[in-house]
Amino acid sequence: MPGTTAQTRQGYTAKNISVLKGLEPVRRRPAMYIGGVDAIGLHHLVWEILDNSIDEVINGFATAVEVTLAKDGATIDIADNGRGIPVDKHPETKKPALETILTTLHAGGKFDEGNYIHSGGLHGVGSSVVNALSEEFVAVVKRDGHEYQQRYRRGKPTTPVKKVKKARGSGTSIRFRADPKIFSKIKFDPKRLREVLESKAYLHRGLRIVFRDHASAESHTFKYDNGIEEYLKKIVETRSYKPTEDFVFYFSRTDDPRIEVALLWTDETSEHVRSYANGIRTTAGGTHDLGLKAGVVKAVRNYMESHELQPKGVTVAADDIREGLTAVLSLYLVKPQFQGQTKERLNNPEVQAQVANAISGALDRYFNSNPSIAKGVVGRSILAARARAASRAAAQQVTRKTAVSHRLNLPGKLADCESTRPAESELFIVEGDSAGGSAKQGRDRKTQAILPLRGKVLNTEQASTSKVMANKEISDLVSVLGCGIGKNVDLSKLRYHKIIILTDADSDGHHIATLLLTFFYRYLTPLLRQGFVYLGMPPLYRIDQGAQTRWAWDDAEKNRIVEELGDRLRSDAITRFKGLGEMSAPQLKQTAMDRQSRLLIKVLIDDEVETDRVVNDLMGKDAAARYRFVTERASEADDLDI
Repeated sequence: MPGTTAQTRQGYTAKNISVLKGLEPVRRRPAMYIGGVDAIGLHHLVWEILDNSIDEVINGFATAVEVTLAKDGATIDIADNGRGIPVDKHPETKKPALETILTTLHAGGKFDEGNYIHSGGLHGVGSSVVNALSEEFVAVVKRDGHEYQQRYRRGKPTTPVKKVKKARGSGTSIRFRADPKIFSKIKFDPKRLREVLESKAYLHRGLRIVFRDHASAESHTFKYDNGIEEYLKKIVETRSYKPTEDFVFYFSRTDDPRIEVALLWTDETSEHVRSYANGIRTTAGGTHDLGLKAGVVKAVRNYMESHELQPKGVTVAADDIREGLTAVLSLYLVKPQFQGQTKERLNNPEVQAQVANAISGALDRYFNSNPSIAKGVVGRSILAARARAASRAAAQQVTRKTAVSHRLNLPGKLADCESTRPAESELFIVEGDSAGGSAKQGRDRKTQAILPLRGKVLNTEQASTSKVMANKEISDLVSVLGCGIGKNVDLSKLRYHKIIILTDADSDGHHIATLLLTFFYRYLTPLLRQGFVYLGMPPLYRIDQGAQTRWAWDDAEKNRIVEELGDRLRSDAITRFKGLGEMSAPQLKQTAMDRQSRLLIKVLIDDEVETDRVVNDLMGKDAAARYRFVTERASEADDLDI
């Protein structure tokens, strides 16, 4: 073996050193230039040529781009109405500039800032790389009153640059078919092409892009005068997001770096930011992406501090503020620094602070001019923080899949309904076994389920998350609902689309309802946002007059009925219910459960910041806030049920 090693060393000389010329490095190591030879790398060929046309648009030399996919699905033609690649002889190579650009790495017009103020193509390798990896490549240039053409095969010219005919206007057209010796499968995806072209049209307002797919005989024209504002709305619509506030924040500036951003918040638990640098989609983000997120967080925190909206008992983290953030960010720099030739990430270190400061300042001004929107965003962030705290100890709960499986997993005290369709199913949460018995007898078994609670529910505002999850009544309720808890809430698994809190019409009943609503607000917020939670309104009085029965839901209504009936009313005609358990099943059904005669109040969050404050004040650990509330409203409590 030592002898073999010595022989190997002796045989390793200058003759073993390869010197690759022209475009041969690209063909030997294509992944270095396009990221791979799979479908992603194949489509990257299109993006390289397309970006050259978009650079003409960015710098004001072109207004239209046309992309054509041939019937074979493997040949692409990209044309623009820009200046056209120069065809005169290059002073150093002594070849036409067109041929020099298409056959030489690091040759192009983007190294000189006088030619392009902003550009996505920086390295002068895009067009030549595509040429090297194409079985056939044809360049057509219109400029100076004529049309010129040159053909290539695997990066080498097969014809000289020819003056073909007279022509009006200017522009460049590149047609290529990828090389099967490089790519194992050559089939461009029309859907992927269409989506990218549409995004380019959104990014450059007023740009007209036409995509023709000859394989399907379809043609699409994209032109958006409102640019990324329309793009943001399209993203939200396509992903079926639901904005939590009715607004779109838009900001742009022309200073270097040129910045354009549109953003809003949705009900999603994740953030979605599409960032672009010089018209290039930076799928891995970068410093501009980080700057946007930092600017948004800074603006929201500034508003919270300046208006004293910080919540008690929970810390609002940056992730909470960015939860649901959906944005489109477009940036233009004179000297962008991309990570690699595929340009998936922007690396300019100075950009992060520049973007953060610009966006935080603009968003600050917007929030102060639109306080209701600002409070909504702050409230959403606070709720996200509460949900994050809750989800630490929460786990996904069981959900009903079939009529058999849910019987095995759910609490025995639940009287479930027969229907497994959430849209028609109702859950009544009632107070105690006595009321539960009446409700079970009076319900519609097909669509109405009954869950009786024993005693008062835990005050979840004061309890730790671990204590909340260990509580039997809360645990049973979460299991019955089936949608999870905290940040794990999945509304698609919710077993009932009407959750009705039905408690006695007295102070104890109101307290239990308040405790339940506190739990829903802190741990199951999406149910309130989507309008799935209701308060049942059982009557407080029964008033009989002969064969007729009247119901009163409060003292004011009782007094009105008594005054109306006058002397016709017997002394024993008025019955005050101390609880639902005193009502017979038919009475409870008629007054609180029958869809035709019952009264329900839908529980919604109108002002999230104010709601958070009130819940914290009235149900939290700080007794001073409750004392102030009671003393300020003592005059309103003139008929306490003691």
